[in-house]
Amino acid sequence: MNPSDISQIRSFNRTVAEGIGALSDRFLGRGRPMGESRLLWEIGESGAELRVLRERLGLDSGYLSRTLASLERQGLIAVDARPDDRRVRRAQLTDAGRTEREELERLSDAVAGAMLEPLSETQRRRLVAAMSEVQRLLQPSLTRFIVEDPASDDARWCIGQYFDELGARFESGFDPSISLSADTTELTAPNGALIVARLHGAAIGCVALKYHGKAPAELKRMWVSAAARGMGIGRRLLEEAETHARQSGATAIRLETNKALKEAIELYRRSGYVEVDRFSAEPYADHWFEKALR
Repeated sequence: MNPSDISQIRSFNRTVAEGIGALSDRFLGRGRPMGESRLLWEIGESGAELRVLRERLGLDSGYLSRTLASLERQGLIAVDARPDDRRVRRAQLTDAGRTEREELERLSDAVAGAMLEPLSETQRRRLVAAMSEVQRLLQPSLTRFIVEDPASDDARWCIGQYFDELGARFESGFDPSISLSADTTELTAPNGALIVARLHGAAIGCVALKYHGKAPAELKRMWVSAAARGMGIGRRLLEEAETHARQSGATAIRLETNKALKEAIELYRRSGYVEVDRFSAEPYADHWFEKALR
């Protein structure tokens, strides 16, 4: 990477940290560090499961526990087990917590206003547009790729979204019952894997693999949420799949796809996949690709 680019990003980070008051242990003048205030905001009016908070903010369990304990001592939250499942713990704002969160909202608006106040209207529009672009460009670095249980709720939701999109885009619709299988058994180790892409804890894409020893692995069920497209998530899902296929002992990876999925076909070609002769009986396939894994 270009050293001047690294230097510019570090300078930008320092400016933002100073601008929002992240350097003080009395964030927004409220007597607590920024991490505690952020948790109050994330817990919100409806409360939140600790697992969700941990995934959404990328926190380790120890740090989250210490921060929640501090907020409990301040009387701002209560942490209890969910009545229908004692294994699941939730954080809820107390009345004092809701009042404090409202004050944090007011102060945060004031900080944002102070950034805009010295600027002309043209400069304000430029700053807001630039911040929007920066936020979107930072999201790929916050995306996590995790091998998950294909029977989990999020995994089944991703596969359902994938089926729905194929049904809308294919000329004849899509019936998964006549497509080649990729069921939970086939996508569970050692038979295969399902990789889910997550941003702030939410599932935004997936890709599946079926392993066949040293024979080519099969790539299946690749999908990216429409809201996350243009962020390079599809390319990174491919790279993750290739890494896992290589680790399984496969020497190549194969896939089939439909002619309607033009963006996917272009991605495969850019990523080094070569079109080959038909190797499967997939009824919805028009193109077959393969890539050697080195």
